[in-house]
Amino acid sequence: MSTFSKMNKSVNRRVVLKGAAGAVGIVAGSGAITGFPYVRSAEPKVLRYLGTAVNEGDEISKKCMEDTGIKIEYITATTDDVTKRVITQPNSFDVLDTEYFSLKKLVPSGNIFALDAKKIKEFDNITPVFTKGQLPNGKKIGAQGTAPWKVLYLEGANSRMFSKTPTEFVTLIPTVYNADTLGIRPDLIKRPITSWTELLNSEFKGNASILNIPSIGIMDAAMVVEASGQHQYEDKGNMTKAEIDLTMKIMTEAKKAGQFRAFWKDFNESVNLMASGETVIQSMWSPAVTKVRSMGIACTFQPLKEGYRSWASGFCVSKAVAGQKLDWAYEFVNWYLSGWAGAYLNRQGYYSAVLSTARANMTADEWAYWMEGKPAVGDIKAPDGTILEKAGARPRRRLLRRSHGRRCLLERGHGRERLHGPQVERVHRRLMPSQDSPHQRMRQVLVR
Repeated sequence: MSTFSKMNKSVNRRVVLKGAAGAVGIVAGSGAITGFPYVRSAEPKVLRYLGTAVNEGDEISKKCMEDTGIKIEYITATTDDVTKRVITQPNSFDVLDTEYFSLKKLVPSGNIFALDAKKIKEFDNITPVFTKGQLPNGKKIGAQGTAPWKVLYLEGANSRMFSKTPTEFVTLIPTVYNADTLGIRPDLIKRPITSWTELLNSEFKGNASILNIPSIGIMDAAMVVEASGQHQYEDKGNMTKAEIDLTMKIMTEAKKAGQFRAFWKDFNESVNLMASGETVIQSMWSPAVTKVRSMGIACTFQPLKEGYRSWASGFCVSKAVAGQKLDWAYEFVNWYLSGWAGAYLNRQGYYSAVLSTARANMTADEWAYWMEGKPAVGDIKAPDGTILEKAGARPRRRLLRRSHGRRCLLERGHGRERLHGPQVERVHRRLMPSQDSPHQRMRQVLVR
């Protein structure tokens, strides 16, 4: 028990503290030694977290505070604004949540700090698609575009050069991955949607939307153009000038014709457009679909025959972070990979980079439904606890299969493409053989 707690409660606390502060000052100035303990209030553990809204959540920050004592202060911005902020205001944040395609812009700035893989407890358990560019069985995967393993390592602690071989210096500690497609309002459309071409179907004139994030939106536009048979891209992720012009011409004509209700830039805009019914078909992210459904509104993360666009994200820190705050950042990242946050994000349609710890924080029924594609035994709940599906429901996100037994996925990243992904059958011309069980296939895939 401290000296203060032993004092008579009738003594004014403010007087006691004031006197103690004065005594400390005298002792510090005189060098005198007394028998009284040194009383010092602990510095609050606060981390400013910069990112888009998709990986953020009040429940995550509350659980982090409960488990670690670290207070997370979210700084939410659009994808492009996150990048701008890192480059122009590196002192305005501590932890950065961003995507791998951004690293070719961020690393040369020198404004992010390489994290030490040896200080990440679960680093060796991160799916090797991130760390090695291969499946768990050792099979190499497609290496087109800005695949995470290509930009995962730096040559040294203060290097601005990516390493072609693994080092202990990591650009982004992997956290989650997934694949994006179109979101639809099945209650308003009332018929099957199977292709990206539907985004430009005149049936949905004035009720369609595409995201207004250039590095992502151009990929969705290319998916639409190719699916409609207007052009076959050699490489969607590395278009020629003529291909860029053609893609934009087609989308601009659609805009002028009134096809699009709006263009969204962040998570909340996409949710509001779909929930209000202003749009019935649009580019969409899995957690946004989950959010709409948690509001009691029908919304489907629609599988399409041409495939999905995948992505991956992770954590790094600002170059301004050092000392005790850097220790807190490592503590936070390790907590994030320990399972609770991974399970939370799995429930909104993502895949945790460390599936083993996420699984330990999910029920067997949840894991079977979300990760193995099995019908729900009990009610399936969203991250916020609302019921998404009743017992017996089949997953809306699952691997698509064709008679050829193969699958692949377009992965966008700084104008590049990659082949892999959860839930996918085919997207471009390069195919990967299907592997083992549905669960193993999901574990063997990569991202945005």
